[in-house]
Amino acid sequence: MDRVIEKKTWNTKRILTIAGIAGVVLLIAGAIYGTSGKSKLDVDTDRLTISEIKKGPFEEFIPVNGVVMPLTTIYLDATDGGRVEEKYVEDGAHLKAGDAILKLSNTDLELQLANEETAVYAQQIQMQISHTQVQQATISKLNSMADVDVAFKEAERVYKVDKDLYNKKAIGSQEMQTATNQYNYQLNRKNLATKILQQDTASVKQQEGQTKEQYTQMKNTLDLLRKKVSALTVRSPVDGQLTNFDAEIGQNKNKGEHLGQLDVLSGFKVRCGIEEHYLSRVFAGLKGWFEFAGKTYHLVIKKVFSNVANGQFQVDMAFVGEVPSGIRKGQTLQVHLSLSEETTALLLPKGGFYQQTGGNWIFKVSEDGKKAYKVDIQINRQSPDYFELTSGLKEGDKVITSSYETYGDIQELVLKK
Repeated sequence: MDRVIEKKTWNTKRILTIAGIAGVVLLIAGAIYGTSGKSKLDVDTDRLTISEIKKGPFEEFIPVNGVVMPLTTIYLDATDGGRVEEKYVEDGAHLKAGDAILKLSNTDLELQLANEETAVYAQQIQMQISHTQVQQATISKLNSMADVDVAFKEAERVYKVDKDLYNKKAIGSQEMQTATNQYNYQLNRKNLATKILQQDTASVKQQEGQTKEQYTQMKNTLDLLRKKVSALTVRSPVDGQLTNFDAEIGQNKNKGEHLGQLDVLSGFKVRCGIEEHYLSRVFAGLKGWFEFAGKTYHLVIKKVFSNVANGQFQVDMAFVGEVPSGIRKGQTLQVHLSLSEETTALLLPKGGFYQQTGGNWIFKVSEDGKKAYKVDIQINRQSPDYFELTSGLKEGDKVITSSYETYGDIQELVLKK
């Protein structure tokens, strides 16, 4: 007789299937839970830089490199070209005004000077000859005028006497007419001679004026040539130190070519190179400071050179107050250039975090110091040491300012001591 076998509800196969499904469900749930919560990372505090947010004085400034230069520099150029014939000093020499530096020879210029001197000498002789001739002609005309004047006076005397006699009926009308005609003739002759003499005098003055003007122009040209030849011997215009002197005996120098420069050592200035993106914010009057031999010295911008080269523009800064003793031309200084007035602000110390966050967020340490979490922040200006913090944190908060390079997308740091 057959027996009915009772079917088991929870056999081994079913149990394994359910267990597998449950495991998968648990893994998925764990993954969902893990991704829905905050990702964490354990970090050793000895490897972190933790800084405190403080309120204090803030001044936006940038460090720039400056070079000490003479307050006044005079450039020495060849006014006319020539061959270097003599050198009287070497580069670096301290000169007095008028000291000879070098001598150039220029035969064309020297020949031109000799020709001009000959022309001026010839013109001077010609002027003397012309002046003598004019004097002789004037004397001759004055003698003729004297004769005319004597003849006029004699005709005038006869005319007056005959007129008196004619009125007394002592002479006839024929004699009176003769005296009158002679008088009128001599009068006209005198008037004409006077007019000729006046015109001649004016003509002589005009001619002499033109001759003198021509001579003066020739003399000025001669003086200019003498000055140009004299300038072939280059001399120091003021007291100072000769620098960048480039000339050797036998070398040809073209007109306008740079020979060197003279540094007037009566004072110094500082020339600084500044990154071009600060050009719109830098202007005359901005102040700066630097430390030298343990003391702080102050500067002010006097001139801004707007042309940009190699990503930088330059400014000249003058000393305000005391000038450091012992400072030398060519010395390099690190100048702190102020871009704003000093104000009170929340100060966030600079650190490696900025490279990863761009200053948009930072890890803030919890009050118990056991963890750090992301907070959004806003920063405004900056100095070499601090950011000016405008929102996201308050005074006394502690933040991690070291690099975040290895944190990836971590949302929370667990701080381990």
